[in-house]
Amino acid sequence: MEEDLEQASQGWLGGWLPAWRPTSMSHLKNVEARILQCLQNRFVTRYVSLPNQAKVWTVSLSPERGKGRTPLVMVHGFGGGIGLWILNLDYLSNHRPVHAFDLLGFGRSSRPRFSRDAQEAEEEFVSSIESWRKEMGIPNMILLGHSLGGFLAASYSLQHPERVKHLILVDPWGFPTRPTDPAQIRTPPTWVKAVATVLGRSNPLAVLRAAGPWGPGLVQRFRPDFKQKFADFFDDDTISEYIYHCNAQTPSGEAGFKAMTEAFGWARRPMLERIHLVRRDLPITLIYGANSWIDTSTGEKVKDLRPESYVCDIAIPGASHHVYADQPHAFNAAVEQVCDSVD
Repeated sequence: MEEDLEQASQGWLGGWLPAWRPTSMSHLKNVEARILQCLQNRFVTRYVSLPNQAKVWTVSLSPERGKGRTPLVMVHGFGGGIGLWILNLDYLSNHRPVHAFDLLGFGRSSRPRFSRDAQEAEEEFVSSIESWRKEMGIPNMILLGHSLGGFLAASYSLQHPERVKHLILVDPWGFPTRPTDPAQIRTPPTWVKAVATVLGRSNPLAVLRAAGPWGPGLVQRFRPDFKQKFADFFDDDTISEYIYHCNAQTPSGEAGFKAMTEAFGWARRPMLERIHLVRRDLPITLIYGANSWIDTSTGEKVKDLRPESYVCDIAIPGASHHVYADQPHAFNAAVEQVCDSVD
């Protein structure tokens, strides 16, 4: 049964904060509903309760003709939620079950307090994914993660390789080590620089919450591209509102993310230092936007680190970091091809 996970306001503004910050879980629920009503395939949304009492908000699409095929599980990136897969869910669920969920601490899922230790915070994320899988009754899956979700999907595959038939990493965050030469660092977009600047002092999206009634305008100012990416579905500010309400809530997942980062958003525990430990027979596909600010050489480095394993990297022309929304048709086709190689 669906229920809202309203978060109590915290901080020095106390009870006045809700009036200052125009958001709530109810606002997020309503704008998400406007997004999901665009789906053509039958879907079910629900909270999946974990043994630690946390709840993970989940959307599932299970076509009749897809019965028996390995489900695709999609893990969003930092600051995202299930709504951002709206350009992909119908296509990818035409022939197999697809599940997407809001990571613990993000979107409509529970927002617990994460450890400030990088390894412990990572483990808390991964443990919640495994608990979710058990509660869902999914024996194994094709696991896809974007950005932060890619990092966590790789970490999950390190610990639970028997549950993953194919690992798909979409513009994954947190793989390279921080270069000692600044000239080797790609120039990120303005919004990434802003988040990186804040990281050293507070939670990454603190400015969005502190802006109060001006918060929604900040999203539209710093991320006008999102409105363009989803223009085929929405000609208003639906997506900007969704991003705002996902991230103006009590900080939780972003605090966990902050614990896993060092200066300027680099991972404290880079995945390239561990990816060779993923079980040899687990195939990996990396999908990048050809114009991404993420280091796209990671695919070649993963190949070098796993010489006896299947590793494929795909660059999609005309796409940046949010490849699933920049070029959804090419992205969907690439993911479907990987899925069809499984069963």
